[in-house]
Amino acid sequence: MGSACIKVTKYFLFLFNLLFFILGALILGFGVWIVVDRSSFMAVLQTSSDSLKVAAYFFISVGSLTMLMGFLGCIGAVKEVRCLLGLYFAFLLLILVAQVAAGTFFYFKMGKVKQEMGDIVLKLIRNYKVNGSSEDSLQETWDYVQEQVECCGWVSFYNWTENAELMSRTNITFPCSCEVRQGAADRLAQTGFCETPSNGTQGVNDPEQWPVYKEGCMQKVEAWLQENLGVILGICAGVAFIELLGMILSISLCQRIHSEDYSKVPKY
Repeated sequence: MGSACIKVTKYFLFLFNLLFFILGALILGFGVWIVVDRSSFMAVLQTSSDSLKVAAYFFISVGSLTMLMGFLGCIGAVKEVRCLLGLYFAFLLLILVAQVAAGTFFYFKMGKVKQEMGDIVLKLIRNYKVNGSSEDSLQETWDYVQEQVECCGWVSFYNWTENAELMSRTNITFPCSCEVRQGAADRLAQTGFCETPSNGTQGVNDPEQWPVYKEGCMQKVEAWLQENLGVILGICAGVAFIELLGMILSISLCQRIHSEDYSKVPKY
């Protein structure tokens, strides 16, 4: 009966660790995506946000360690290695405590992340230049964001009035990526400033006449961040649940293996 319980426990532990390994890979993939992404809000934010950089490398580290622990747990369960199961239990406990601490830390840092993003975007808009800039790639990313999300500026399109080069134009000139367009065929990436056709010089660049989206990107960016935060928190909750099950099963298997080995010792 004891041998049967050990077999059932170790195969359950193997399955849980296989799932644990997959969830760890998801966390690792999320961290890598933050680091390498260059075509969304993350590319804008990570340029100057230390909080997001720390979060990215934390997810990469935890994801890698989680995958390693899942692999070791599978080996320890199948081979019934008590020391490996004990080490596995200790590392699971350490990872679980670290995840709870990090989750709490980043939850309270979300307000700072939002503020950092606002500061980054407003600075980018003020310093946006049509020709030659050290931040060309970042400008192109923000143009892509405005065009795909259908927004303009941060709080509203009036943020673009803080750009000296744009407002120095004498004709009606506006950010090309903010232009209201219809149809998928027209949704090609546009950068720089565009002018509206006119019969003569207007004398002043009136933002009220810009054919652009009036809504700023702030609310849509916050919704996007909340949506992705929910995804990663859901993944972390799933990993934590698997970790708890793995800890219970590993300590149970350790005890059963010990008991089984002890019962086989000759008694005199």
